[in-house]
Amino acid sequence: MKSALASLFAGLLFGIGLIVSGMANPEKVLGFLDIAGLWDPSLAFVMGGAVIVGLFAFAIARKRTLSFLGFSMRVPGQSHINKRLVIGGLLFGVGWGIAGICPGPGLVGVGAGEIKSVVFVASMVAGMGLFELIERMRAGKPAQGWSTTAQE
Repeated sequence: MKSALASLFAGLLFGIGLIVSGMANPEKVLGFLDIAGLWDPSLAFVMGGAVIVGLFAFAIARKRTLSFLGFSMRVPGQSHINKRLVIGGLLFGVGWGIAGICPGPGLVGVGAGEIKSVVFVASMVAGMGLFELIERMRAGKPAQGWSTTAQE
């Protein structure tokens, strides 16, 4: 129960932050990405602030074995750049540039009832399912069921 309430609070705080910062507004995001046209640099400050907070948060997290709520800490250990990471980043960037939406703001838009966000999130979930299917086929595992890799 404590975990669910903490997750709900963190999600609400994140969603409110996206709305207040303008990150949930696709037109504002597209204005930020339009560096050759009418560029709106205001989101650079939002992203810079997020990077600074993240640097401090990860520095603290690396020194801890338990979260502030008493759960075990799992900080990503892989730090090398490979082909899959680059391709994934390019796909993410192209999708963000076309739609002006990324996953967090997409979910905020779904909550607000925006059709564009509903289509985006449905496409994102379909892409995740397709990726899972391809990964299972590459590994020679059956394509049935949608269990996470942690359960296998």
